[in-house]
Amino acid sequence: MTDSRRQFVLALAGLAGSALAGPRLLRAQNPGLDPKDQEAEPPAISPRDAAKAALKEEQKEIKKKVNRLYELAAELKAEVEKTDSTAVLSLKLLKKTEEIEKLARQIRNRAKG
Repeated sequence: MTDSRRQFVLALAGLAGSALAGPRLLRAQNPGLDPKDQEAEPPAISPRDAAKAALKEEQKEIKKKVNRLYELAAELKAEVEKTDSTAVLSLKLLKKTEEIEKLARQIRNRAKG
């Protein structure tokens, strides 16, 4: 019984060792097939460059939202000028103001960081 267990463990260790050493042996036999040469890794990005890229992306996002806010405000202004000031504001106007407020809060939170 112990011999069969010992043989099983030895066989398992041999398989694991050959699985780990297999790629190394293939590279040693065929030096032209180095996986490092085949897979070109992108250059490492420094944390400072990554932070700059993130800030630029954040700035683009803020500009896009500010432009959207400007468009909504212009639409709201045009609709308010069309309606009679003595009449009750329409539900469409109220929803647009809520959307403007929400967008303004998002911009403020993004700008704060």
